[in-house]
Amino acid sequence: MAKRKIKAPTSEYTSPEGDVLELRGSMTPGTRREYAETLGGSPLSREDAWHRGVEFLFERLAVSWAVAGTDPLTRQKDLLLRFRMASQAERAWIRDVLREHLAEHFPELATP
Repeated sequence: MAKRKIKAPTSEYTSPEGDVLELRGSMTPGTRREYAETLGGSPLSREDAWHRGVEFLFERLAVSWAVAGTDPLTRQKDLLLRFRMASQAERAWIRDVLREHLAEHFPELATP
């Protein structure tokens, strides 16, 4: 009998510009530890740790991102590349979405 892979629940967030970001609603204990270490476990400046925390969460939680009505990006490599070239406004929206998502799904985690 084949094992069925359990799919994590997801949530979609839509920007005022029509971008749609889909985020996972679960994280492994190991990922949670890594995130905590990213925010506070290194001698980075607070701002650098904050930026790394946002990128870490995006990399681990993003399932898809449809930018301005385009076909959604779903490959992890493509998602991360697009995130890294996002405008300041897009990054601010993503940061706000991640904060909202953490508050709802992972209230025990610090927000970046």
